[in-house]
Amino acid sequence: MRKLNFSSGPATLPEEVLRKAQEAIWDLDGSGIGLLEHSHRGKEFGRVLDGAEAAIREVGGIGESYAILFVTAGATQHFAMVPENFLGPGETVDVCHTGAWSQKVIEEARRVGKVHVAGSSEATKFSTVPTELTWSASPRYVHYTSNETIYGTEWASPPPAPAPLVCDASSDIFSRPLPLANHALIYAGAQKNLGPSGISLVIADKQFVETGRTDLPPLAQYRVYVKERSLHNTPNTFGIWMIGEVCRWILAQGGLEAMGARNAAKAKLLYDYLDGSKTWRAHAQPGSRSNMNVTFRGPSAGHEDALIATAEARGLSGLRGHRSVGGMRASIYNAFPEEGVRRLVALLQEHEA
Repeated sequence: MRKLNFSSGPATLPEEVLRKAQEAIWDLDGSGIGLLEHSHRGKEFGRVLDGAEAAIREVGGIGESYAILFVTAGATQHFAMVPENFLGPGETVDVCHTGAWSQKVIEEARRVGKVHVAGSSEATKFSTVPTELTWSASPRYVHYTSNETIYGTEWASPPPAPAPLVCDASSDIFSRPLPLANHALIYAGAQKNLGPSGISLVIADKQFVETGRTDLPPLAQYRVYVKERSLHNTPNTFGIWMIGEVCRWILAQGGLEAMGARNAAKAKLLYDYLDGSKTWRAHAQPGSRSNMNVTFRGPSAGHEDALIATAEARGLSGLRGHRSVGGMRASIYNAFPEEGVRRLVALLQEHEA
């Protein structure tokens, strides 16, 4: 019997897609060869690549001015890759600081250029997104993390930046309508809402990409991925297939508007209970709360350990918070069922009683 997987990633995937993957691994589209065995240069995988890109464009409403790229790496690779491509000596990137992941963005950008922290929520222990933003004189681009997985905060809308936006959207991509305006580049590790680990999706403005450096190794340049359709070397073919199938699954659910409404309803069930509880409390504050990662605490580490142990015994797995902050975290991505949230609330109520 499958457990309910509250893990922050790798995370729950749609069961329909997993069943299709079982078949495709054995025999891709009646070709007599499995998905994992096909050449990335062959016509069979060519159809997979075309189909994945088409599904991504349809689900996200993405026009031809943006390139769809597949990079065989997680989002952390882009923390360094973005400034290496687009931040020259003496140039400044403005960063909206919301927690652990934006801190890593800051550290990597400082290796190649200047960093201006436009706003930080550190004073609230990262329980909010920054409410006051102050921009540098001439930022090359502005970076923000749309959803902070560890602390459970999310931007309701992108920051009103004076320069092109670069977004780490790993935890909430395609969980709601995608805001493309003023975005130069959006990157996301696949293992939360899109597919397996070890691959990231990049949505890149083609004109912005052309402003990047040309003296980097080929696989460190976004322009090479654009020019060669992510096929400079053998990509993660299985990951590309999975992302395409997950996007088709999202479309079958009604698209991003419907997905956003479903995710908001799931999160509300848990937040409403936490706000009324005398035992458990949400970490993120209203107005900044993530619909993907609900972080919460109990009155003591002992209470939390007892809850997690009971949850695991009852098939509710992956509720322990990130090792750097402790507590608990319920990651309820697109494919996570509403019934799973109801079961968690019932368990919390039982422990509270």
